[in-house]
Amino acid sequence: MDAKARSKTDVLLHGVPGHPLHPPLTDATIGMFVLAAGLAVLGALGVVQEAAGKACWLALVGGLIVAVPTAATGFADWVRLEWGSARWQTATRHLTAMVTAVVLFALAAWLQHAGYQRGDVTGGGLVFSVLGFIALTAGGWLGGAIVFVHGVRVLAPEDPRESDLSGNRGDVDAVPTSATTTSGR
Repeated sequence: MDAKARSKTDVLLHGVPGHPLHPPLTDATIGMFVLAAGLAVLGALGVVQEAAGKACWLALVGGLIVAVPTAATGFADWVRLEWGSARWQTATRHLTAMVTAVVLFALAAWLQHAGYQRGDVTGGGLVFSVLGFIALTAGGWLGGAIVFVHGVRVLAPEDPRESDLSGNRGDVDAVPTSATTTSGR
């Protein structure tokens, strides 16, 4: 594959420096799954009846659909990490928790489909949505650690000593240090 094609593929899978693609995709996935779990609980409590059963299933299906590009970009970032490093270990736990969450939400969608048709929240839809939410929360916490503890895909802040009084950077072609790149290399 030539450099230009590889560059386009790289942008599609990883984003650009300072703007990785995986984190914003997680917002859509997490939002759909949290909505589904919330609707399952509200429907089971009788706060909203028919609408909760239908909307819960639709949110589960929506979450599963957006989980595909989210997982693909996350996996593409994960394979670039140094095997066995602390970053890789945290990312592997994150990946495991998120795969677990998606499987639980897929089971919830399968079990909730009857509730979609009848307009209620099924017991299985409720249980697996709540379990998926727990796994999703753990995975999100680990995802935060990947960024905020390990600094994966974070560009180093500009050193104020590199700027002159006009605000121009002294070294506009500076490359991030190895501590701030995805691969750690």
